[in-house]
Amino acid sequence: MEKEKLRLDKYLWSIRLFKTRSLASDACDKGKVKYQGNSAKPSKTVAVNDEYEVRTEAKKWLIKVTGLLHNRVQYAEAVKYYLDITPEEENDRIRFQAAAFHTGKRLSKVGRPTKKQQRDLDGFMND
Repeated sequence: MEKEKLRLDKYLWSIRLFKTRSLASDACDKGKVKYQGNSAKPSKTVAVNDEYEVRTEAKKWLIKVTGLLHNRVQYAEAVKYYLDITPEEENDRIRFQAAAFHTGKRLSKVGRPTKKQQRDLDGFMND
């Protein structure tokens, strides 16, 4: 027996674009999920061959529904239920952002003196 209706928020959660269903629902409410250029509500019924534009924290996705998935499954299974049709230039932009990401950690031996340099400085200043 095939379940006939599937909510958009549940689908986005089950294909693992969002960690929780409530995050998927919030994204829909905030206009981060679009169907045919318009914001999609979390309660929208998903159909095979629908195309959605989804903005997650990590990247902007363009996905095509290839199957309806009602329960959350492991990633290897989940990817079979959608097709990632995100343009290549978008993926390149994400890769560049990741490479330019700065953690706030200082590079080694740049900026403040090391312990050895500090001892040498102290010795020099006190002589």
